[in-house]
Amino acid sequence: MIRILFRLSTAAGYHWQWTPPDEEIAVNTPPIDRRTFLRTAAGVTAATVTTAPATAAVPTGRAKSCIFLMLTGGPSQLDTWDPKPNAPSDIRGPFSPIRTTVPGLHLSELFPKMAAMADNFSLIRTMHHEYAPIHENGFQLLNTGRRFGDGVEWPWVGSTLRSHRRDRGDNLVLKVIPSLETNTGVAISNGLNPGDDDRVWVWGGNEGKYFARPGSVFARFGNTIFGQNCGWAALANKLIPSSFIVVNAYSTVFDCLSWDCHADTGALHTTLSDYRNEVAPTFDTAFTTLLARLEETGRLDETLVVAVGEFGRTPKLNCNGGRDHWANCWTAIVAGGGVQGGRVIGESDTITSEPKDRPVSCPELVATIYHAMGIPSATLIPSPDGLPVRVVEAEPVRELF
Repeated sequence: MIRILFRLSTAAGYHWQWTPPDEEIAVNTPPIDRRTFLRTAAGVTAATVTTAPATAAVPTGRAKSCIFLMLTGGPSQLDTWDPKPNAPSDIRGPFSPIRTTVPGLHLSELFPKMAAMADNFSLIRTMHHEYAPIHENGFQLLNTGRRFGDGVEWPWVGSTLRSHRRDRGDNLVLKVIPSLETNTGVAISNGLNPGDDDRVWVWGGNEGKYFARPGSVFARFGNTIFGQNCGWAALANKLIPSSFIVVNAYSTVFDCLSWDCHADTGALHTTLSDYRNEVAPTFDTAFTTLLARLEETGRLDETLVVAVGEFGRTPKLNCNGGRDHWANCWTAIVAGGGVQGGRVIGESDTITSEPKDRPVSCPELVATIYHAMGIPSATLIPSPDGLPVRVVEAEPVRELF
């Protein structure tokens, strides 16, 4: 039995109501505007669904919280977590692979700390999407499970989770560090749009003013903006029993270092040398410290950690020795919250151009987040036209669990 939420017309307007078991009601679904959709879609209760036999062996997860690390700019899969040492030099890039604690698993030499604890996280090496490789498309897909361009926005994953938890008497706290907005060139939503009833706490800073004193736990995260913001995420996770925390690694990709390694000439643009000297070491230290800190505080098993960029980079180096946007194949990192460590989901082709097997879409990763935090992907929310639709049109990556 599926219980569905319908919108009913009344003299005062519209309200939402669950269908009683075995009872039919009339449906009235006139178009709704963007603000009404955002408010209702983020604020309705999740539907009760019957779990299909195929999913019974992997029940929805036990994670109480999620820390989502958005690696703004899009890390190069070849130069990070999916090296191809046998590829031609203009494809494999300047970095060598190193062994990890997981037999047969190699990472780029830029991540020695991750290599030393590779059995604590898993990799999805076949992330992809079919839309134009611009930052904003990836952001929308990863933050909502859908791509809507500049049209009516779908609710942020955090808002949907908050609604689901609130109806169970659990106050899921939403936090974004350091800012809700990212400047990546196209003036459309990045998908971090909460419902009208959702307050989002914004923490952290981009000027270093929130840096902690040396010698504290924060110092372990590294004296970098991203490192310190991961420290704030760990602190919030420790203090708040139920939370969804987004850490945007960079607030812009212009005139500053980020994962966006075009290596363009002129103003400050990221090169693969910057990967070696700053960008990769910053992440290597912050990410491994975050997992270690969650373990120390007893929170890792109930906190899902996801680290992913909005796309990957071109397999072949460009004329400046950098890499451009590529949405056909890249890597996501998942840990905690019931996820088994030391696994690799999917295999890319010989140059990380395309998935070779087990392709994983952005909506599937979003479904995985919902799954880990107790929401079946078949849960229903209202669509922009008012009709009930699945919370995400995809199934979770069950191999992770």
